[in-house]
Amino acid sequence: MTKPSLALLVAVAALLAMILIAFMVGRFAISPGDLLTLLWAKFSSGTHALPANMETVVMEIRGPRIFASVLVGAALAAAGATYQNMFKNPLVSPDILGVSAGASLGAVLAIFLALPVLAIQGFAFLGGLVAVALIYAIGSVVRGRDPILTLILSGVVIGTLLGSGIALIKYLADPYNQLPAITFWLLGSLASIAPADVKWAALLIVVSLVPLWFLRWRINLLSLSDDEARTLGVNVTRLRIIVVACATLMTAAAVAIAGVIGWIGLVIPHAARMLAGPEFARLLPVTMLLGATFMLAVDTVARSIANIEIPPGVLTALLGTPFFIWLLWRAGRRQS
Repeated sequence: MTKPSLALLVAVAALLAMILIAFMVGRFAISPGDLLTLLWAKFSSGTHALPANMETVVMEIRGPRIFASVLVGAALAAAGATYQNMFKNPLVSPDILGVSAGASLGAVLAIFLALPVLAIQGFAFLGGLVAVALIYAIGSVVRGRDPILTLILSGVVIGTLLGSGIALIKYLADPYNQLPAITFWLLGSLASIAPADVKWAALLIVVSLVPLWFLRWRINLLSLSDDEARTLGVNVTRLRIIVVACATLMTAAAVAIAGVIGWIGLVIPHAARMLAGPEFARLLPVTMLLGATFMLAVDTVARSIANIEIPPGVLTALLGTPFFIWLLWRAGRRQS
């Protein structure tokens, strides 16, 4: 068995194990036997003697939340891997490029205008797309000696600008109704996730993933120079537009239902690359599985570790920062 195949099997097993743990762990603990009995009775139309509130917890509370965690983690990780491959930069992520900030500004504006959930997702997508377009335009116009550094600095500048827009909206928002909703949303949470939100987010994420999956072999060529990619028959401009639109839509859909959750799009692709290699066709599924597992583990800890729920963005930063420092240290040792 090859290393990428083994990595894929391990990632699948880890995700399945984490899903079972997430169903069982919480303030209302469920044993493995009761969980299997409930699922068997639910999907086989049988009868069971378990408490009625157990079915409510599993199917109506934890079920949508677990599904949303898997979607958000897979989407953010896939978007990060896509951006890193397209920009030929392992430090690129939806956070650093300003996609998350743009999507956040769009969603916060929609909340400020009291728009419905579908409009919030639409505004988030437009905000993320505008942010990427601005950063890419600045990187193309300002041609410095180091294009990678130019791109990162452009993302930092645009992200700061968008952050000031978010701060202005928070200042203008109603302090009793709108401001708490905006603040709670920006911290990132899946506590109030609804099945309708999951449905729309799943649709947007799947629609974004389908082109990436069918173009996975061509996306590999974006790691080459533009002239080499064109020589191999790739329309670089059109492919980049499709890739940016898909990755931005995934990020916006995740941000719209979960708020700002950082580090997944930066750290998880590195871990997947260590397991499956740099080839995008093999990297994408492993990245999605690891991202889903990581996000689900973080959300499970966030709702179980204390009496109050901890924002998952706080935990991803606490776990992602030391891991990324270790990656930098490891890369420095290789170079030396």
